[in-house]
Amino acid sequence: MSDPSPPVRTAVVGSGAIARGVHLPALADMGDRVHLAALVDVDEALVAETADAWGVRGRYTDVHAMLAAESPDLVVVCTPPVAHKDTVIAGLDAGAWVWCEKPPALSLAEYDEAAAHEGEHGPFAGYVFQHRFGSGAERLRRHIRQGTLGRPLVGVCNTLWYRDPEYFGVPWRGRWDTEGGGPSMGHGIHQMDLMLSLLGDWTEVTSVMSTIARPVQTEDVSMAIVRCESGAKISVTNSLLSPRQTSYLRFDFEDATVELEHLYGYDNAHWRWTPAPHADQEGAVASWQPEENVPSSHRAQLGSLLDSMERGERPRASGHDGRRALELVAGMYQSAVLGETVRRRELTPESGFYHSMYGGDARAAASALTRTEPSTSA
Repeated sequence: MSDPSPPVRTAVVGSGAIARGVHLPALADMGDRVHLAALVDVDEALVAETADAWGVRGRYTDVHAMLAAESPDLVVVCTPPVAHKDTVIAGLDAGAWVWCEKPPALSLAEYDEAAAHEGEHGPFAGYVFQHRFGSGAERLRRHIRQGTLGRPLVGVCNTLWYRDPEYFGVPWRGRWDTEGGGPSMGHGIHQMDLMLSLLGDWTEVTSVMSTIARPVQTEDVSMAIVRCESGAKISVTNSLLSPRQTSYLRFDFEDATVELEHLYGYDNAHWRWTPAPHADQEGAVASWQPEENVPSSHRAQLGSLLDSMERGERPRASGHDGRRALELVAGMYQSAVLGETVRRRELTPESGFYHSMYGGDARAAASALTRTEPSTSA
């Protein structure tokens, strides 16, 4: 019997709500697999308070100082989006694997710049897309891989959330230069990632966006039609203006409709499977049931990431697999701002929307997002 692997020395960068409320509990749930060695935050009082609460010895206000002193195996990035790219690169260059909150970066250019610092066999940077990792999604993924539901035909991907104007009082929210975008970038990206992780790469997108009701530079609502390589068509809506909040995905296959409705996380009870009239009704519904009920969570994704570290292989939601949803978001912004259908192959370094979600011309983006159509009434 081989000796157990030593615990993964881990550092968390950022001590705000997402770190304290989600990542630190997930790390604690890993038990002896993880040793939380250090916390980093520019707010010295906050990092001290958080470290006291979680019994963490290493306390830093500078990422580079922490990396030099602690040599962590894993760096968890919980900073505002504007700091993601530089923190990911710093961790990779120090030889650490990195797990970074969404959105992965402010642009495709930033994502690719960070990816260039990965090694052929690691370290790798993975990104937080935890909804892929619940047992319901994993079961559906196996059905798709095995072809037991027939071809995917139609998808619906809605993130209908509500954020009041006070939510945007945090200085970095709702700005191109610090958040990168609106609900398409920072909220709906979770559901879009889950949808694309199941249905595969997209080929073209047509999108409209508006800034209707919130005090932001970016959109507060977006809608899109997406064509996938498989031929499936997806309708996408992202909103921060919806009082009855829901996250809703629907997959129509030849032989079944599969639906998921939740808010910020799901378990098996949130899924609904409806066989097509020609299908074996009882057998089809029974066949989807996962062997266990694993909720979607940071904990589930973190466990998968640690498994990949032990095997020395690229984790899920990294590389091209972690870029797919960000690429769709860039295509949506280009389509909405320029008023045209965008093909995935067009998002190259020659495109302004490869370098920033607003295309580099903030005035044109603002005009497009607040555009009003002339009245046609007599």
